[in-house]
Amino acid sequence: MINVFQPSLGEEELAAVAEVFDSNWLGHGPRTRDFEAAFAGHIGVPPDNVVFISSATDGLFLATELLGCGPQDDVVLPSISFVGAANAVAAAGARPVFCDVDPHTLNPSVEDVERSLTPRTKAVLPLHYGGYPGAIDEIALLCRERGITLIEDAACAVTSAIDGRACGTFGDLAVWSFDAMKILVTGDGGMLYARDPDLARRVRALAYHGLDQFSGRSRSAKVSHRWWELNVRDFGHRMIGNDLTAAIGGVQLRRLPEFQRRRRAAVEAYDSLLAGIPGVRLPPRLPAGHTTSYYFYWVQLPPAVRDRVAADLLSRGVYTTFRYPPLHKVPAYRAGAELPGAEQAAQSTLLLPVHQSLDDADVRTVATEFRDAVERAATTAHAKHR
Repeated sequence: MINVFQPSLGEEELAAVAEVFDSNWLGHGPRTRDFEAAFAGHIGVPPDNVVFISSATDGLFLATELLGCGPQDDVVLPSISFVGAANAVAAAGARPVFCDVDPHTLNPSVEDVERSLTPRTKAVLPLHYGGYPGAIDEIALLCRERGITLIEDAACAVTSAIDGRACGTFGDLAVWSFDAMKILVTGDGGMLYARDPDLARRVRALAYHGLDQFSGRSRSAKVSHRWWELNVRDFGHRMIGNDLTAAIGGVQLRRLPEFQRRRRAAVEAYDSLLAGIPGVRLPPRLPAGHTTSYYFYWVQLPPAVRDRVAADLLSRGVYTTFRYPPLHKVPAYRAGAELPGAEQAAQSTLLLPVHQSLDDADVRTVATEFRDAVERAATTAHAKHR
C-alpha cells in the first residue's frame, strides 16, 4: 500500500533515543530545552517563547484557556479545519463560528473571516491548509485592527512562510503538530508559541500542573531550600513534552531541509505527470513570496467521479483521503451555516500520497494509477448516461 502520510525515521533517531536511555532520564529535561531552542531558531523567535507540549490539540485547548474563552465569546475558524480546533473552542464554553473557504485553496480569505466576525468575537483561529500559508498576513492585520487575538493552527505548516516569515509567527499564539503523520514527527507532540513573554511563561506553568518550576530532578534544589514544596498559582494540566520524544524531534528538525526537498520534488513530478487530465484540477499555484511545507497534495474532480476514483485506487494499493470534512456539518456544533465554498471543496477534493519516503517509482505509480482510475470512472459515468 502506498500511504498518504508516512514518517521518515532511521539510525540517527535511534541513536538519539539510545542517548536518552543512557542518561537514565526520560522526562522533561535538557533535550526538551534543546529542542525548544532549535525550533525557536527555525521559526525565528526567542527560545523562551516556545514550549514543547504533548500535542498541538492540547496546545489549542491551552490557548482557549489562556484567553479565558467562555460562553460569552465567539471564536472564528474555517469550516475546513481539524476537529480538535473546534473541540478546543466548544470545550471552553465558547461558540465556534465557522467561516467559508476558497473552494480551490481550502483556505479562508480575509473577507471570509471578516464576514464571520461578531461583536462577541474573542479570537480567530485559521488553519494553513496543507501547509499553504493562505491570507494569514491580511488576517493578522484585520485582527490587530479589531483588537482580536489571532491563534494560528500551523499544524501542517512546519516549513511554510511568507517572504521568509514563518507561518505561526503572524499571530499572538500558534501551535505545530509533530504527530505520527506529520512531516517532522516525535510520535506524539507539538510546539506552542506565545508572542508575549509573560504569556509564554504562563503557558509553561499551565502545561505542568500550574507549577512555577519543574521538580523531580536535582536541579530543582537550586531554586529553593525546600524544593519539594508546591507553588501552584493556576490550575494546570500535564501537557509537557519529554526528552525521549524531544530527542527524536531534534534529529527530525535537522533533517527537515532534506524532507522538504524530497516533498517538493514529488509535488513537481505530480504537477507534470497529472497535467491535462480532463475534469481534474491540480493544486493552486503559490503566490509570490509564499513557501509551503507541501504537506498535502490535492486534486479536485466531480463528486461522483472523486468517490469512484478513491475506491478504485484503494483496490489497487494506493491510499487516498480527504481532510478535513467541513465542521459546520458536524451536529455537535449546531452551526446551521451555509458555506458553499467549504461544501464544494469537501465534495470534490482528494488527497494523493505525498511524503518524503516516496521515491520516483512510487510517484509514477500513483500518477499512472490515478490517470487510469479517472479514465475508468469517466467511462462508467458516460455509460450510465447513455
